[in-house]
Amino acid sequence: MTRTARRSRRTLQVTGAGAAALLALSACSSGDASSNKSDPSASDKISGEVTVFAAASLKESFTTLGKQFEKEHPGTKVTFSFGGSDSLAASITGGAPADVFASASPKTMKIVTDAGDASGTPATFVRNELEIATLPGNPDKIGSLKDLTGSGLKVVLCDKEVPCGAAAQKALAASKLKLTPVSYEQDVKAALTKVELKEADAAVVYKTDVHAAGDKVEGVEFPESADAINDYPMALLKDAQNTEAAKAFMALVQSAEGQKVLTEAGFRKP
Repeated sequence: MTRTARRSRRTLQVTGAGAAALLALSACSSGDASSNKSDPSASDKISGEVTVFAAASLKESFTTLGKQFEKEHPGTKVTFSFGGSDSLAASITGGAPADVFASASPKTMKIVTDAGDASGTPATFVRNELEIATLPGNPDKIGSLKDLTGSGLKVVLCDKEVPCGAAAQKALAASKLKLTPVSYEQDVKAALTKVELKEADAAVVYKTDVHAAGDKVEGVEFPESADAINDYPMALLKDAQNTEAAKAFMALVQSAEGQKVLTEAGFRKP
């Protein structure tokens, strides 16, 4: 074999090896791209609007988590409807469009599950405890649930059908106390507002709402609250329009990061 022939043969061998290497690298890169594309955790899988119906007491913490969710998933928008859990449940069973329902009690969640409007089994993600909200400085020297029964005090409670109202009734029953409020409010925020506006001397609300109000009110703990702790369940709704985003938001709420936001707001871990 001549030197020219040997050189040509060696060149072909090198060229062939290089081509094979390029093909292998191309296949590997293609596999990686395919793998990344099929990754269900990829942020491009989550987009669009997610609608969350949530108990009024979750307003501050869920609003924070909603902003965090939108930041983590560009192109998404979280829309909230906050209110009394019983009213929200009635809206859902009445056909109101929503993706997620976060209730302040299993009883109100049951309205939705019994109607067949929940997808899967609701999961408890936090718990909440009652506290007495008084005027700043506690001028009436309220130190117990019994003190609320004193004459001359204007006390407000949540409606008995609302989770915070049902919990208050349970605490009063455990204390063998009877309390006639000046008004029953449709949700816990409405009850707290009465005190903030000095239209009432005190209200039985959630500890989280006293925390959120800052120096607008003063909180008074009472031992009977331990008999009326509320579990907060959350569920994906059957007619959810954005299932993937809804599941991702629920995952954020239940994550360590989400639980940190909730516990800092005064909620208890489930």
